[in-house]
Amino acid sequence: MQSDLMLPPSATEQLPRKRISQLGDVLRQDVVGGLLLLLAAVVALVWANSGGSEHYHDLRAWKFGPESLHLNLSLAAWAADGLLAIFFFVVALELKREFVHGELRDLRRAAVPVIAAVCGIAVPALAYVAVNVAAGSNMLDGWAIPAATDIAFALAVLAVIGRNLPSSLRIFLLTLAVVDDLIAITIIAVVYTSSLSLPPLVAAVVPLALFTWLVRRYPTRWWLLIPVALLTWGLVHAAGIHATIAGVALGLVVPAAQWCERYEHAVRPISAGFAVPVFAFLAAGVTVGGLSGLTGSLTEPVTLGIIAGLVLGKFVGIAGITLLVKRYTRAAPDLHPVDVCGIALLAGIGFTVSLLIGDLAFDEGAVSDQVRIGVLTGSLISALCGAAILAIRNRAHRRIVAGTH
Repeated sequence: MQSDLMLPPSATEQLPRKRISQLGDVLRQDVVGGLLLLLAAVVALVWANSGGSEHYHDLRAWKFGPESLHLNLSLAAWAADGLLAIFFFVVALELKREFVHGELRDLRRAAVPVIAAVCGIAVPALAYVAVNVAAGSNMLDGWAIPAATDIAFALAVLAVIGRNLPSSLRIFLLTLAVVDDLIAITIIAVVYTSSLSLPPLVAAVVPLALFTWLVRRYPTRWWLLIPVALLTWGLVHAAGIHATIAGVALGLVVPAAQWCERYEHAVRPISAGFAVPVFAFLAAGVTVGGLSGLTGSLTEPVTLGIIAGLVLGKFVGIAGITLLVKRYTRAAPDLHPVDVCGIALLAGIGFTVSLLIGDLAFDEGAVSDQVRIGVLTGSLISALCGAAILAIRNRAHRRIVAGTH
């Protein structure tokens, strides 16, 4: 076998590029990205509950960035607001392609996950309020904590256990989770943000419009597009809104006919291989506080309300309305009721935005710990139940596919 040094110069130069391309192809697989995300989350949970947990939290709290631009942020904030914006950019590209050329171009079909997302926010919020009112608790400011779905974690679980499930199910979850997150971000901006700044928000329209023009006129000139995208992100962040919405906006203005798929192909490996795993590592490290801390928190109304909202509220809100629409209309003929129930449970994985809302609703202290344990427990129960149902359905779909060949 010839060594690299014996190959012609052109072949030698092509090897690194080929290997990078192969790595990109691997990272574009949903299963690989999902496993990396879940692995990062497990490592974070173990570290945060080990003897060296203070080092993990010091790492999350480490700040860097220009203070003059209000970007002296913690590493956890950079991951949640910055790296996650890359993920939402990819999600928006995929979603736009589906709305323009894919399964969601039918308005009736597209309306189903949108309606499910609205009910999947309202019912968990009501569940949280009901639990706290029944217990005589005045901690009602946390009503929106169980309303949010963590799209990255939910899609990761689906990717790992649902390789043979129909693609329409992934599109349903994707649309549902994106709408859910957009509503949750709006709730943060309206209800939990006391320092919303309109000037930078209005100013963000200018670079966004410029990006829209550039992506049509010079779609391959990344050295022009990236600075304008970063400026848009920076202004949205300065406005006090969760900056991931900038990623959504930038993705939605990319022309679906020519460039959505190409941009997604280029950016997905960065998102799946770096941005989302790093974000998961910095977001998932919840310190439970030992068995006594866990059992004590599980009896508190805040914790119980969050668990009820994430597990029962999401399931009832999403599965209930979807099955009603399926029963009385023809808007969702290809969604099996059991598949819908599994997806509704996966939507109860709350993590990121739920923890963010919890931090905004309550000050640090005992209540904050209850929030984290509630989000962790509710998300874990939802993930396990949803994964169990969809794993069974995955085997059924695999037999169906095998029977057709």
